[in-house]
Amino acid sequence: MSLTSTYKLANGEKIPVVGFGTWQTPDGQVAEDSVLAALKAGYRHIDTAMIYGNEASVGRAIHKSGVRRDELFVTTKLWNTDHTYERAVKAIDTSLQTLGLDYLDLYLIHWPNPVAFRENWQDANSEAWRAMEEAVKAGKIKSIGVSNFMPRHLDALYKTAKIKPVVNQIYLNPSDQQKEVVAYNQAHDMISEAYSPLGTGNLLAVPELVALAEKYEKSVAQVTLRWSLQKGFLPLPKSVTPTRIVENAQLFDFELSAKDMQAIDALQGVAGQAKNPDETTF
Repeated sequence: MSLTSTYKLANGEKIPVVGFGTWQTPDGQVAEDSVLAALKAGYRHIDTAMIYGNEASVGRAIHKSGVRRDELFVTTKLWNTDHTYERAVKAIDTSLQTLGLDYLDLYLIHWPNPVAFRENWQDANSEAWRAMEEAVKAGKIKSIGVSNFMPRHLDALYKTAKIKPVVNQIYLNPSDQQKEVVAYNQAHDMISEAYSPLGTGNLLAVPELVALAEKYEKSVAQVTLRWSLQKGFLPLPKSVTPTRIVENAQLFDFELSAKDMQAIDALQGVAGQAKNPDETTF
């Protein structure tokens, strides 16, 4: 396995097993430089979102990198204000234009139950999904999926979806293993993508992980990301520091023992948990 190894999605498309996250990466030179550094380090999977405000910088980095488009996997997401058919159609075209791309490899509904649509979130998701399905048929998007969806949200979506989601991107790390959601994803042929795989940095000082990092002569981040891979998840580490961007990709020359995997499994709750998507205020 390597940075260019892939999982096969339920629709037959391939997705690299590690992605480069850009959440909280400011637009402009910082975002552009970090994505360029990631592509130089060998990442071929870039994850952004409209609400991150950095799609333009991500797009510039992609074009400057010289990496062929067909070697890249690019994801972006539909924001909470756009959960109608018409708005979703427009949002997809806007993201493509902002990124400067002819197609997206993956497009996700970012949150299942935004405040603006809380009274009728099921219908709103269904309408947004219809727009996404049409974009797939039009060749604008290769794969579609969801983010932060719980089983109840997916059950509702399945009632009207003609194309099934192939990915559920969730807050997923040793501190919140979301076992019920992961089991549901597996049962429905969805990859569990792990955003904040390092717990937004909160896991880096956990004593048990520090001890394992010393044992394996790796960084805490590398040990934690390796745990994610061995679980069959798809981690999306984020950094703006070139040395860490490289380090976070060096996950394929060691393996955690079954005993050490269990020790990491026991860390549930040590450094925060996911937001309840039905109680968000955005």
